[in-house]
Amino acid sequence: MQAGISCREALVEAGCIRLRPILMTSLAIVFGMLPIALGLGPGAEARAPMAHAIIGGVITSTLLTLVVVPTVYELIHARRSH
Repeated sequence: MQAGISCREALVEAGCIRLRPILMTSLAIVFGMLPIALGLGPGAEARAPMAHAIIGGVITSTLLTLVVVPTVYELIHARRSH
C-alpha cells in the first residue's frame, strides 16, 4: 500500500466497476452460441462442438477474469509486501 486504499479494497472496487461489462459481454456470446450448441437449424449439428468449446472457453475466461486473477494478484502482492 503506497498512498490511498489497500490492495484488497482496490481489487473489490475494480471488480465492482468491471463486473457488469464483463458479464454483459460474456452472456451475449453464450446466448448467441446457444442455438448452434443446441443443434437448432440446418447443419447445426456439425457446428455444435465448436459452439460448446466457445461457450466453455467464455465461461472459463470470465471466471478467471473475475475470481482467479484478482486472487492471485492479491496473494503475490501480500507476499511481496512482507
